[in-house]
Amino acid sequence: MIELIVLDVDGTLTDGKITYSSTGEETKSFDVADGLAIAVWTKNFGKKAAIITGRNSSLVEKRARELNITHLHQGVKNKQEVLENILKQEGLSWNQVAAIGDDLNDYNMLKKVGLSFTPANGTHYLKDFVNVICERKGGDGAVREMLEYIFKEDGLEEAFVNAWA
Repeated sequence: MIELIVLDVDGTLTDGKITYSSTGEETKSFDVADGLAIAVWTKNFGKKAAIITGRNSSLVEKRARELNITHLHQGVKNKQEVLENILKQEGLSWNQVAAIGDDLNDYNMLKKVGLSFTPANGTHYLKDFVNVICERKGGDGAVREMLEYIFKEDGLEEAFVNAWA
């Protein structure tokens, strides 16, 4: 059973575009459907979530707090190494982890986890080996699709649907 989800940000939780205002402020857009599913995962089911991303952003910090994401690691070069430390901390095995990423900096991490996903617009290098290629693009419900898949596979789909009742 999956106990921890690991999320990349740019190209997975967002569409991968980095937009700057005229004053140099960065903006990102997050999909509400992704957020609702993550909130159910963490709050209703008491499961763990991690964001491991190569960039640093105060916007990502804010989003992680909103969604009760336990582990936030930004500016990461070696995602697999960071995830190994999280697993030790949480007392979990690789088989209890599902992860989603869209590009080559996610490659090694995705090769190790029990269940791996990439958005529809992820690089073809990941599509050659991940367990699931989402129909949705990054920033457009790919994380929601991932979680719905996990809820169904782990026999939690009815409880997920009833979380809104």
